[in-house]
Amino acid sequence: MYVDNFSSDDQRRIELLEIVSKKGLKTLSLKDLKELVVLVEKRDYSHDKKANKSKMKLLAQIHSRIYDLEENTWFR
Repeated sequence: MYVDNFSSDDQRRIELLEIVSKKGLKTLSLKDLKELVVLVEKRDYSHDKKANKSKMKLLAQIHSRIYDLEENTWFR
């Protein structure tokens, strides 16, 4: 993988997305999920309709997972 030309934010976003693609959202901590939301939201895909749709779908899945984790800890 070539990450030399990427910013630290890009590198971190790619790292987290690789984990998600290989192991799923459930493997990330709440902190990592919240970080991923910020990093994905920053990325502009307005030039590519399909990529932007995928971004929105991913964000919805991440928000759902965050909600599940926060609800679980709130009731304990």
